[in-house]
Amino acid sequence: MVVNIRKKRELVARILDVGVNRVRFEPDKLEDVADSITRDNIKGLIKSGAIWTVKPKGTSRGRAEAKRSVWKIHGKGPGSKKGKKTTRVGKKEVYVKRVRSMRYHLKVLKERKDISNDIYWQLYKKVNGGQVRSLAHLREMTKEAKGR
Repeated sequence: MVVNIRKKRELVARILDVGVNRVRFEPDKLEDVADSITRDNIKGLIKSGAIWTVKPKGTSRGRAEAKRSVWKIHGKGPGSKKGKKTTRVGKKEVYVKRVRSMRYHLKVLKERKDISNDIYWQLYKKVNGGQVRSLAHLREMTKEAKGR
C-alpha cells in the first residue's frame, strides 16, 4: 500500500528546522511513519533512526582550487611584472616599513648611549617629516650629528 507522506515530511522538516528535501525515511519503516500523528511520535522515529536528514549539497571547490594552483605558478616571474616596485606593494606599506626600521634604529642608538636625547629627537622628527630617505641616509645623518 502506497502512503502519501508529504505532510509527514513537512512536519519532520519543521521539527528539525531543515528543508523538506533534506528529510529521508527508512523504506522499511514507511508504515510507522504514516501511522505517526504527533510530534512526539515523529521524534521517537528520529531517535530510532527511521527518519534522518542529509547534509545540504554545496558548490564543489575542487575545480576552483585546481585553477588557483595553476594561476599561482604562472605569471609570477620577474619577466611578467610591470610597473614599479610599489605597484605590487603599496606605497604606504613601503613607507611604514621604512619609518619603523628607522625609528627602531634610533631607539637602539639611544639605548646604547651612542646618541644623546637631543640628537635622538632631532633625527626622530626628521624621520617623521620625511627628510630621511633610508636607513643608510639616517646613519649618515647620525654621524654628522655626532660630529657636531
